[in-house]
Amino acid sequence: MRKISLIFALVFAAQSQLGAQEVAGKNFAYFSLEPDIVTNYLGVNARKLGYVRVTLELMLEDADYLIAAEHHAPLLRAITIEIFGRQTEEKVKSLTGREDIRRACLEKMRELMKKETGSEMVKDVIFTKYLYQG
Repeated sequence: MRKISLIFALVFAAQSQLGAQEVAGKNFAYFSLEPDIVTNYLGVNARKLGYVRVTLELMLEDADYLIAAEHHAPLLRAITIEIFGRQTEEKVKSLTGREDIRRACLEKMRELMKKETGSEMVKDVIFTKYLYQG
């Protein structure tokens, strides 16, 4: 029993070390979509609109993608504005809704960057400022 525990511990340690080396080998970079995204979203009824102001940071798979991200920034901003414009007030104001919006932005950005550059490029989307009124 003790040998099995020792073997398991050694295997686990080796896998952890390989995983750490894999992450350490990455050259992640961050790209800020500036200025802040300010757009409307659907209010409680069709006559009322709310607005949201979001600061977005994109985590890129590699620092080599910074130039491509800057080149495609208008497209990335446009898709973000489009996604927020389709949201309801309830979704914009809830924490789970905010996470759904973030994931939708990430998926759409990856899809568009794959089409435009041949690489998904964007590893994550981070909302560093998220203000709304409605």
